[in-house]
Amino acid sequence: MQLLDAGALVALFDAVLHSVWLLPVLAVLIALDGPFPVLPSETLLTVGAAAAFGTGDALGVLGLFLASLVGSMLGDVFVYSLGRSSNRILRGAGQKDDGLGAWVRRNLWSRPIVACVGARLVPGGRLVSTAACGRVRLPMRMFLAATAASSAVWGVYMLLVGAVLSPITKGNPLLCLAAGMIMAVVTAGGFELARRLRRRVLARRAARAAVAPVPVPEPALAR
Repeated sequence: MQLLDAGALVALFDAVLHSVWLLPVLAVLIALDGPFPVLPSETLLTVGAAAAFGTGDALGVLGLFLASLVGSMLGDVFVYSLGRSSNRILRGAGQKDDGLGAWVRRNLWSRPIVACVGARLVPGGRLVSTAACGRVRLPMRMFLAATAASSAVWGVYMLLVGAVLSPITKGNPLLCLAAGMIMAVVTAGGFELARRLRRRVLARRAARAAVAPVPVPEPALAR
């Protein structure tokens, strides 16, 4: 079987990026990425954005943003519903004391938009924040405002990443794909490194607190 040459691969990826099915499929993947955060929705969105910016396709950029917004909100509502109805499906998401989950719970009622937006920009934070909203039974009105804000911020962020990559890729589908995958790996690796460093710092603080001498009160002098 003869392998496809570079020109055929470029044509294939170009057809995918300009297909009428791209936006609906992207919206579905982003929605499913809520309860199952292993799908390549972010990479596909970045690749599409890099290609659209590289070719000056303003309507394509707008379509990508709307697809990301719709897909993100639909997925968030689904996870929110699971959080309200079932503890078994999400397996403790939003309840772990892993730093992020604790921060989300502390700020969820007082600042739900800040909590959801902040968590959304961290890998795995979307599942944690939306599940927590369901678990604490945050009112739907407050949740919709929070998920709309977090989805919009996330969509703009991913499009900006694509815009930064566009001068490098120049609309070449293969370069867009490679750049999107590299950015996904670098971003995930950076957050994982930061998480491990934070755990080490907290562990050292806990160890120092454990060995610190406990002050003994002096006995009161008899009068």
